[in-house]
Amino acid sequence: MKRRAMFVAGAVVGYVFGTRAGRERYEQIKRTSRKLAENPTVQETAGVLRAKGEELAGAAKVKGGELADKAGHAVTNKLHKDSEPAEFEDPRREPVS
Repeated sequence: MKRRAMFVAGAVVGYVFGTRAGRERYEQIKRTSRKLAENPTVQETAGVLRAKGEELAGAAKVKGGELADKAGHAVTNKLHKDSEPAEFEDPRREPVS
């Protein structure tokens, strides 16, 4: 959704700066975009999307932290296993290359 919004905004900006219709067309686009931005429904939707984005970012941060912890534990366990004397290693374990 963010990509689509950025594309539309880029298209509008490109049109505004690239148009040869002159100042009148620029002012019309400016008024229309201001009306759209001030529309309560648009503002409400933007707020909902912002809150959802923050929620998803928070969940990703927690999940990323959990994965980092698991990776850290796996590395620590691997280091401890590799440092054991040979007589304590499981003979059924395949050697790691």
